[in-house]
Amino acid sequence: MVSWFSIIITLVIFQRLVELWIARCNTRLAKAKGGYEVGREHYPVLVFLHGAFFASLLTETILAGKYHAPPVVLFLLVFLLAQLLRVWVLLSLGKMWNTRLIIVPNSKPVTSGPYRFLKHPNYLVVMIEFVTLPLSFGAWCTAFVFSILNFLVLQQRIKVEEAALKELPAFYDYFNSHKSRLKHE
Repeated sequence: MVSWFSIIITLVIFQRLVELWIARCNTRLAKAKGGYEVGREHYPVLVFLHGAFFASLLTETILAGKYHAPPVVLFLLVFLLAQLLRVWVLLSLGKMWNTRLIIVPNSKPVTSGPYRFLKHPNYLVVMIEFVTLPLSFGAWCTAFVFSILNFLVLQQRIKVEEAALKELPAFYDYFNSHKSRLKHE
């Protein structure tokens, strides 16, 4: 018998694999425009964190006997809304979207879509996912532990990303003129 969990987790993992393929294509395009990677040292930690998240979610759901249980609708709906925000982020960034921090000289900040309201909407999506996907299936430990770990990794990543982007004149001016949005200092 196929469970809701197996369907949803399969779709989410497939989505992540497609995103990695898109990121690889976008990395090649950015590097062809003179882009260079920053924060390379924390990227393997980020990849490991996401892989361990899915392994923990699967393990906890099976061990708790909730693999065949229906999802908690409220958490699943919030998770699905986050996926809409994820798509909006990807469409807004277009070829600039990436899982790596690739800095393209002379690029300009994206100011459309969710970037009108938030400096880092993609990171918000991931934070929501790390809470709501596990809670959809009663994996409270995974939600708690990985939300904290993700927060710690994102603090470092955002610091590195913003420092690199501030080296580009258009980003420096934009960051300094838009202090009202949610931001990391």
